[in-house]
Amino acid sequence: MNSTEMNNEVQTTNINFMGQRHLALALSAILILASFAGLWVKGLNFGIDFTGGTLIELSYPTPVELPELRNNLTESGFGQAIVQHFGSAEDVLIRIAPQDGLNSAQLSNQVMDALAEATEEEITLRRVEFVGPQVGDELTEDGALAVLYALFGVLIYVALRFEWRFSIGSVAALIHDVILTIGVFAWTGMQFDLTVLAAILAVIGYSLNDTIVVFDRVRENFRTMREGTPVEVTNVAVNQMLSRTIMTSATTLVVLLALFFLGGEIIHGFATALIVGVVVGTYSSTYVASAVALLLGVSKEDLMKAPKEEANNEGEEAELQRLFLEQEAKREAKEALKEMEAEKKANKKEKLNK
Repeated sequence: MNSTEMNNEVQTTNINFMGQRHLALALSAILILASFAGLWVKGLNFGIDFTGGTLIELSYPTPVELPELRNNLTESGFGQAIVQHFGSAEDVLIRIAPQDGLNSAQLSNQVMDALAEATEEEITLRRVEFVGPQVGDELTEDGALAVLYALFGVLIYVALRFEWRFSIGSVAALIHDVILTIGVFAWTGMQFDLTVLAAILAVIGYSLNDTIVVFDRVRENFRTMREGTPVEVTNVAVNQMLSRTIMTSATTLVVLLALFFLGGEIIHGFATALIVGVVVGTYSSTYVASAVALLLGVSKEDLMKAPKEEANNEGEEAELQRLFLEQEAKREAKEALKEMEAEKKANKKEKLNK
């Protein structure tokens, strides 16, 4: 396969993505406003990690099925309880948000009574602990700071690697992804806990990877395509990376869907956040990041500095190579001259001996 055939295979589509960038940005603005509306009207359903609550550890004589346990708690009025195995299939950890008028001891007694009615086995209460709201406030603050630090680090990294307009575009896309993902949790009322926060941080990394790949191709196209406007060059780059983007997102979604349907209820929030983040991140890396960079006026001149520097470096290397070769030639000439003089001396000695 020659280079022409390979280049033809790189770009298999010719979709005018950037021609629809204003429509896409308008859609993104509407979705962001809807997400803020959800946060304002409904707010987030924070889990016990953020709100505080009661931890109850129980031990059964035989392995226990978690779905059945959750159903029993739901029927008893503890539908928001988080149930998971703790160490073994016989040990269970139950986390319950604060209940008005009930302390930890009363909550644990009600839970024990509800579960004891549903089984004939003897249940052992291992421990009861209360997580105060102060811990939840600290986790909320630390989580928000973690997201801000990640975005700030991305801003610096992309600015150093590419150009400041691309840096702002990438951060705008990441903020867009985080807000829309949080908006889904606000409108659906799904529980927002530490696993969801971890998923949001993972979404930032995933979306950034897609954006960097597209930006890298945009930069290469600015260097190789001498004709064409910035919009046309960016559109070609997005089309060239489309198959890679779709394949990466599709394979990632297959894994996440398996986690969602087979991973159990405890991981639903984590899987949901990643599924939403991957879909939104794929959209933002195609439309939002590049569109924002174009709105800020990125051009060939901004990205052609690097080739000039490379040309200067190549010129310096060529000059150093030339000087090295000159020095080698002089050294070889001196050695040849010494050999000739030694030969002459040897011939004179032979003549004298004769």
